[in-house]
Amino acid sequence: MESIGVVVNPIAGMGGRVGLKGTDGKLEEARRRGAEPRAPERAREALRSLHRRAPELTVYTAAGVMGERAARDAGYEPTVVYDPATVREDDAVDPARPGDPANAETTAADTRRAVRAVLEHDVELILFVGGDGTAVDVADVLEDATTAEAERVAATPRDVAETPMLGVPAGVKIYSSVFGVTPADAGRIAAEFDRVEPREVNDIDEDAYREGEVRTALRAIVPVPVAPDLQSSKQVSSGSVDSLATGFAREVEPGRTYVFGPGSTVGAIEAALGIDASPLGVDVWRAAADTEPDKTDSERDSDGREGTVLARDAAETDLLEVLEDPVTIVVSPIGGQGFLFGRGNHQISPPVIRQADEIAVVASDEKLDGIDSLHVDTDDEELDDDLRGWQQVRTGRFTTRMMPVS
Repeated sequence: MESIGVVVNPIAGMGGRVGLKGTDGKLEEARRRGAEPRAPERAREALRSLHRRAPELTVYTAAGVMGERAARDAGYEPTVVYDPATVREDDAVDPARPGDPANAETTAADTRRAVRAVLEHDVELILFVGGDGTAVDVADVLEDATTAEAERVAATPRDVAETPMLGVPAGVKIYSSVFGVTPADAGRIAAEFDRVEPREVNDIDEDAYREGEVRTALRAIVPVPVAPDLQSSKQVSSGSVDSLATGFAREVEPGRTYVFGPGSTVGAIEAALGIDASPLGVDVWRAAADTEPDKTDSERDSDGREGTVLARDAAETDLLEVLEDPVTIVVSPIGGQGFLFGRGNHQISPPVIRQADEIAVVASDEKLDGIDSLHVDTDDEELDDDLRGWQQVRTGRFTTRMMPVS
């Protein structure tokens, strides 16, 4: 490969740690809550990985935080083919935006324009940084470009080679199977791939997602580099977890604080404890202290489930305010992908994880049967290394399985 197009959605993932479950239409609210950009650093990580393996690549990108800065930081001298600060079209946001593209408000329209611009230079891959929404924007432009080329040469779209795309994960929700497992993986894949295969671009309704409902839709099938370190599409169904939830609820430790991650598996445990869960949010609950230690297990069953909800649908700052030792974080891997941290639960940040003395992973056997290994991607390399190894996963009332974390 001789040339690559790089497009960064600089606001992707900003809504995660502040509990917004996405940034679409919520940028100002995310900023009001103190959200910080994460996409630019993840872009740098991916491009550094790419540069170590392919330093001579010609990089076409957009100005400032949409790709130029990350490319330069990684060691490239990119060719800037689109500047969001100079666009004055009807669907642009504000024609008076600052001249410095680092301060410009970028939109989905800017992403699409940037992709069109790099395609004009016959790049061999579009490396984009964002989440599912960004993936949809890139896929739409690629489809339009393929159709236009087919019309030009009087062919059908399936007879025209479509430029492959590859995602650097930076969004809150990443259900599509077009992303590298980590930013570094995406950079390595971009440098080393030699063939492509069709994979899914999925997206969900963020407003419904914030209300606890997952509505997924297949938006496109696109060519993606073939590699083992690509994440799979998320599986929404994960099998029955009733016995798992019952067993976990009966064994809660009096006086312990529990951080419950999002998802239906963990939600079943919360339901067993009598907690009004936020299905796709993060909740904190503290089990009541054991004031009658001489009770038998059968006598203790109901009392042992008593406790106090300390936070519901919490942001990172909420979690750090209410946590009190000892702390257990309860999470379930994403079906089909295997992520424990770094996808859909950014509120459970490195500082939160480090405050816990126990991480409890729960999943049905059906869910684990579709996962080869578990993954972590916390934005903290040292913490990721600490979390890797072997993890016990509770699968039923009395059963567990050991799974590798990579």
